[in-house]
Amino acid sequence: MESPSLCYFALATFHFCFIINLVFIGQATDSPDYTLIHQESDYEIRLYEDICWMSAPVVQGISFQKSTKAGFHRLYQYIHGANLNASELAMTAPVLTSITQAPNGSSCFVKLSLSTDYKGTYPQPNPELNLQLEKWEAKCIAVRKFSGFAEDDNIKEEVQALETTLHDHWNGTLENKSSYTIAQYNASYHLSGRLNEVWMIVSGFGA
Repeated sequence: MESPSLCYFALATFHFCFIINLVFIGQATDSPDYTLIHQESDYEIRLYEDICWMSAPVVQGISFQKSTKAGFHRLYQYIHGANLNASELAMTAPVLTSITQAPNGSSCFVKLSLSTDYKGTYPQPNPELNLQLEKWEAKCIAVRKFSGFAEDDNIKEEVQALETTLHDHWNGTLENKSSYTIAQYNASYHLSGRLNEVWMIVSGFGA
């Protein structure tokens, strides 16, 4: 017979995962605004306006999936009251995992956009969460959509496909070829009709 402590732990774990999934898909109604600049069958160029993100740096050397899970866990705590105002913040979509590769290891940040309802004044996260506010000025983003689950086994192929398409069919410039972002819009229990995107910052316009 299982001990009460093990049963409680299992129930608590299930409850936490269920809540994260519910929030991730069920309430994510706010997304950053953008203007569609150019569109083809396998990519598009978007112009995003100024955006504020709450960003969770993740320790180098762990996988994309583990990094996303670890970073989102801290962001989830932040929007559910782990901030100096004890405020509840709106869930947004997508959840970003931004990766920059370097010879001495890659850096990784998991991010949520912050609602414009706060008009630039956002609750400060509790220090133990190790979160930081990141402000984007207007950026031009190349985007490739892909379905299924975003996993360590397939994201590099999707990134390479976007790089190849831009090289072959678009005359703009990649700002940083060693940096890319995976945007995820769906909860883990959402098995069909999933939407993910590769984002890369570009400059220049034209087809």
